Order: sequence, then C-alpha cells, then structure tokens
Amino acid sequence: MVTPPAARSSEAAEPRSYPFSQPKKLDNEPLFRALREQEPLSRVVLPYGEPAWLATRYEDVKVVLGDPRFSRAASVGRDEPRMRAHLPPPGNILGMDPPDHSRLRRLVTKAFTVRSVERLRPRAQEIADGLVDAMIAKGPPGDLVADFALPLPITVICELLGVPFEDRSDFRLWSDAFLSTTKFPPEQVMEYVERMRVYMAGLVAQRREEPTDDLLGAMVLARDNDDRLSEEELLSLAQALLVAGHETTASQIPNFVYVLLTHPEQLDRLRSDLDLVPQAVEELMRFVPLGIGAGIARYALEDLELGGVLVRAGEPVLPALASANRDESIYTDPDRLDLERDETSHVGFGHGAHHCLGAPLARMELQVALETLLRRLPGLRFAGPESDVEWKDGLATRGPTLMPLAWDA
Repeated sequence: MVTPPAARSSEAAEPRSYPFSQPKKLDNEPLFRALREQEPLSRVVLPYGEPAWLATRYEDVKVVLGDPRFSRAASVGRDEPRMRAHLPPPGNILGMDPPDHSRLRRLVTKAFTVRSVERLRPRAQEIADGLVDAMIAKGPPGDLVADFALPLPITVICELLGVPFEDRSDFRLWSDAFLSTTKFPPEQVMEYVERMRVYMAGLVAQRREEPTDDLLGAMVLARDNDDRLSEEELLSLAQALLVAGHETTASQIPNFVYVLLTHPEQLDRLRSDLDLVPQAVEELMRFVPLGIGAGIARYALEDLELGGVLVRAGEPVLPALASANRDESIYTDPDRLDLERDETSHVGFGHGAHHCLGAPLARMELQVALETLLRRLPGLRFAGPESDVEWKDGLATRGPTLMPLAWDA
C-alpha cells in the first residue's frame, strides 16, 4: 500500500528500491497507478547511484523532460541513479544541455527529419519484402526476431551511417553490453564498450583516408573541416547512433506483434484496415513499456515544486515514461489497447530537448514492419503456445529473443 504524501522534501521518506517488482514480459509496473494517485513524486533508489525522486504523472514527467530548470549536464561527475554499473561515456550527447547538446544534434538532424526519412521508406520496404520473401521460401515456423525484426533496422542504420552490415554480430554483442544491467559482469561490459569505441575509431580513420557521403563521413568532415565537435564527441555520437538506431526498433517490432497477437480483436481491426497502421504504431508506443526502470535522471538546477513536493537544487528526478503513458488523467481507460485512440500524444519517444532524434526513422520502420507482416503473412500467429516466446534478461530494454510464428500458406 502506498503511504499518502505529506508536504515533504528528500529527507522525509526512506527511498523504496526501484524497480519495485521484477518485470514480466510487457506488463506495466502495478504500483504506478497508486503512486500517480497518492504519491506522484516518490523517493527511490536504483541498483546504482544516489537516491532520486520518481515522477509518475504525465504532466510532471513532461516538466522533468522539457523544463530547462532540469539538467542532464549537471549529472556529469555525479553518481547518477541508474540500472547499470557503468556510467555514460565522456562526450555523450545524453549528458549535455543546450547549447552543447543542440550543437551536436544539429550535425545529424538532417538525416532524421521526416522528409529525409520518407526518402528512405522505399529502401526500408525493399528490405522488409526481401526478409519476408526469405521467410516464405523457408516456410513456417519462422523466428520473427532473427528472420525479420533484427535485420530490418540493422540494415537501414548500417546503410545510413556507413557501417559494414557484415559486422552486425559484433556490434549486436557490443550493444547488449552497452545496455546490460545484469547480463554481463561490469568488467566485460567495459571490455565490449571499449571494443565498440575502437571499432568506430577505425571506421573514422577510414573516412579520413577515403571520404564517403554517408552520415559517418559527414560527421568526420564536420570534425576535421569545421571543428564543430571533438574527437571524443564524434566517437560517442557515432556509437550512440549505431546502438539506438537499431536496438529499440528491433525490440519494438516483436513487442508490437506480441501485443497484437495477444489482443486478437485489435489485430482483426488492423488486418481489416491497414491504413490504421500509423495510428496503431502510436498507440503501441504508448502501450508498450520498453525500458526496465525509468528514464535518464535530470537534476534540478534550483529549488522548485513538482507534484506537490519541494525538489531541492541538485536533486535528481527520474521520469517514469511507462507510468506517464498510462496516466488516467490523460487517457481514457489507459490500460486498454485501442488502436483507434485519438488522445494526447505519448512520451514513448521522450519530450523536450532530448526527444528521440531517431523518432521519425523508428516510426517509419515500425510502420513498414507491421504493414508488411500483416499484408504478406496472412493468418500470422504464434507457431505453438505463447509460452514458447523467449524474453530478454539482464538488459535495459524488454523484448523477445525468440518468437516462433506461423502463417497461412
């Protein structure tokens, strides 16, 4: 039971261990509802780092993400609350505030605008169709993860950045290490993260010898000719784009299919009208809790009130995106999947200065993935019992590692 809040500051309550429970598949944290109602800002302590406030209401989460009185740059040098033992690398764009954050973001924004991404849609469709062709040729059952969900976004981001697709098994392993909570011991995490850094440094060196017109080549030119970013910033940004550019979409494709298969009435509605796919993607982004834990902490730059609580300057606040996306003051019947929902936009891609740079790319890939799978694989279903689906363990993101599917010939 949640204890109703009194007017309090950080010394008033013993922090709860967070996450509050062991996440199961794609279930949302059951305590969030009570916290939103009774204690919208609560004290928590994560597996690593200092205690923090946890914001659970939609409006409070948007303030934490978008108000300049909350800072990411203030986390540098602090033992920030986190799920993983390792701290973000130096020069990391996620550890910056404007104007430094804006400077780095501008270097790559053009590649991720809606217009630029739409130019990539035919190529993404070609890749998706080729993957489905191979699934059909092999015949059911197929593994959605290995046969489709992983290679689609990996191919797209490799071509966009200029990273060799044949190296995908290496950087998939390094990405898992980057996102590891308990899957790898800390020393192995650092080893794999360093391997990724060395790998990206090698690709940068190649661009200096032989310039290219891909995104990595453009970043190297910005570094060498215009001096708009440091070498450390260049390597950190390249790593972040490679990891984020495939990992979340590769997780969300099977997550979305799993949710649809376990909500057959919504799946039937979507099958009957594939024009609903863009709207369905937005509702699934709202509905699916992708991460384990909360978003990245922001530090208060001054004393301020949030959710009826006095947050002191220098205190970290964690935005619980999965809770905000189920806030009953914003959404009607928020725990119900409704692919025709027409309500306030979700915070699945974040909000404010750090709103996901690759959101247009992710949206396009998810739309292509769902439309292609439902159009080309009629009767798409679990190949056996739903319990045959295997799930990630020890990583910061949720999703299946194996999803056997069947379809009508």
